[in-house]
Amino acid sequence: MPLLRTVVLPVLGTIGVLAAAGRAMRFFGGDDPTEDQAVRALQSAYGHRHDELAGPREPIDRVTAPLSWYSGVPQTIATGLICCGATWLATRDRRSALAPAAVLLLETACFVASAALVGRPRPQRVWRPEHPHATSSFPSGHTAAAFALHGTLADLLDRHDARGARLLGPLLRYGVPGTIAFSRVYRGQHHISDTVAGAVLGRWSAAVVRRELMPIRPSEPQ
Repeated sequence: MPLLRTVVLPVLGTIGVLAAAGRAMRFFGGDDPTEDQAVRALQSAYGHRHDELAGPREPIDRVTAPLSWYSGVPQTIATGLICCGATWLATRDRRSALAPAAVLLLETACFVASAALVGRPRPQRVWRPEHPHATSSFPSGHTAAAFALHGTLADLLDRHDARGARLLGPLLRYGVPGTIAFSRVYRGQHHISDTVAGAVLGRWSAAVVRRELMPIRPSEPQ
């Protein structure tokens, strides 16, 4: 069956790879890995202590707060639905219009399953101005969703020859989700390796949706 070969088996394989990587990180690095020292040092340099929720409203805090909010679950779902509607109005292509929702469903399935298998605690002794979600820290779901959704939007612009695609493409694929990943680390929600894994998951999800749903432009080889 094509769906089994092109989607189901790759999803199971991705979950297995993420789970193995996360468990290995916990085994070799423990639940308070060395990578967190850099985050604590940066937070401390800007006046944040791990035992406080508020702290000074310094420049990085002011920038990362809205980014972290924007990457939240309700906001991401709303953005995905808006993108589905906008894509349909702009292209009248059903498969393209489904792409933003499909990539979020794909990413979420891999994230939820792998996170449950890893069970990595959130970073310790860090400043964390927002309460974390109850899910495992590995991989970063917010980062994965950001790379998946924004990468798919960039692919849609490219596939349909939208004006400004070459300029907006790198910003959507790497700029916006990269800053979201940084915000999740700086605000104490994730280890650095969590966001790296989330970025890989998001980019992989976008690649699967691009291959399966987006039409090939006439100028491209069949």
